[in-house]
Amino acid sequence: MKISQKGLYALQAMMTLARRHEQGAIKIREIAAESDLPEKFLELILLELKNARIVDSVRGARGGYQLRRDPAEIPLSDIIRLVDGPLAPMGDAEQLRGLIAKDADHRALYEVFLEVRDAAAKILEHTSVADLVAGGKGKKSTNSRAAAAKNLKDSQPMHGR
Repeated sequence: MKISQKGLYALQAMMTLARRHEQGAIKIREIAAESDLPEKFLELILLELKNARIVDSVRGARGGYQLRRDPAEIPLSDIIRLVDGPLAPMGDAEQLRGLIAKDADHRALYEVFLEVRDAAAKILEHTSVADLVAGGKGKKSTNSRAAAAKNLKDSQPMHGR
């Protein structure tokens, strides 16, 4: 999994919208200034998020963009998958499972890639935009991420580690 610059910008914009969630719609120029993002690129990202029904746009003098759902209900995995595609280090989970089944000579390698994908997916699926805004380390998000990581570690085969 590689997060592109576009993916990073999308996450940063979502954090800004989450911080100001109670204020209603925020103008693109305000989001861009607060997040230190290029306004034109941000427009394209927000349009993509709108088409995916993650944000809403509001027209008029008080218009702008706002989150469609509470920030606690928006996992990072939704944003990353939308902007950057699958979370797997190569292909997607189904493709990796197919390679594990078909390529006996390299099965162990593909199993490791699937474990990496599953670990990343579990963390990103259990970390919301609200968790990031809460400050990450030392806030409520630490407990949910730590629990997800521990549960994953406990459930994974060691593969010689």
